[in-house]
Amino acid sequence: MTTVRIAPSILAADFARLGDQIRDAGDAGADYIHIDVMDGRFVPNITMGPMVVETARRVTQLPLDVHLMIVEPEKHVETFARAGADIISVHVETCPHLHRVVQQIRDAEARPSVVLNPHTPAVMIEEILPFVDMVLVMTVRPGFGGQEFMDAAARKVIEVRRIVGPDIRIEVDGGIDPQTTPIVVSYGADTLVAGSAIFGQSDRLGAIQAIRDASKKV
Repeated sequence: MTTVRIAPSILAADFARLGDQIRDAGDAGADYIHIDVMDGRFVPNITMGPMVVETARRVTQLPLDVHLMIVEPEKHVETFARAGADIISVHVETCPHLHRVVQQIRDAEARPSVVLNPHTPAVMIEEILPFVDMVLVMTVRPGFGGQEFMDAAARKVIEVRRIVGPDIRIEVDGGIDPQTTPIVVSYGADTLVAGSAIFGQSDRLGAIQAIRDASKKV
């Protein structure tokens, strides 16, 4: 059985104590640190840029999982890779030349991942699969933290797993907590992004362990 990896999303962290909170997540057993980058164009919100990635890189050795919710990601891939991103996820919906962008990520010595919005069919990733390390399935509408989990979107993981086979990781992002974890793992997800379910709890160790324990109930 594939080990489930947990990626706390710093979108839900206290930015007045960001370095400490990232360290706390690492000490509590996180596998990745997830960083949501939003541009106010592809999604309504505006969030973090390369400087936040640089800050995270200075305080943790965990892989930095950078999710670019931006238009024209090809203009920024190299900057985020230099800042310390280990995994860079780009949206299928923003990349008319997706293979080129994926190769650009690889050339920048980061691991490429592609993202599907809730309304985007799984078939959209079939041609790019030989070139990526991970597929991210959004289980909320991208742009804001704290949204309610969408089971209809999560069910897409079943189809994605059928397409990608056992060797490519499937990450889910949106509404993940100990209650929704067994659902998405049963569908085939093996990498879980969680924001408020971790950073919204005073006991980070207990929060991460609760998600990890829930992933084993399938």
